[in-house]
Amino acid sequence: MNRATATSKAWMVAASVGVVEALKDQAGICRWNYALRQAQQHLKNRVRSISQAKNFSSSSFLANKLKDEKKAKQAEESLRTVMYLSCWGPN
Repeated sequence: MNRATATSKAWMVAASVGVVEALKDQAGICRWNYALRQAQQHLKNRVRSISQAKNFSSSSFLANKLKDEKKAKQAEESLRTVMYLSCWGPN
């Protein structure tokens, strides 16, 4: 292989790489890759926050349920007291 052929091949490879890069930039492939990566990151963060909210809401739900049960017991006890006093209390 002579020197002129090697130089010619090197220039051809360099030109091909330049054309590919220019086409990628012109087609917006690089910009699309960036946009797709941003969308993927946004979705990951959104799913993570939703799952954390679910975990929080389930523990919050249990706390609210216990609080509601306690209020119901207090209301029932108050009703028993009122019924007792109305039936057996002083007239």
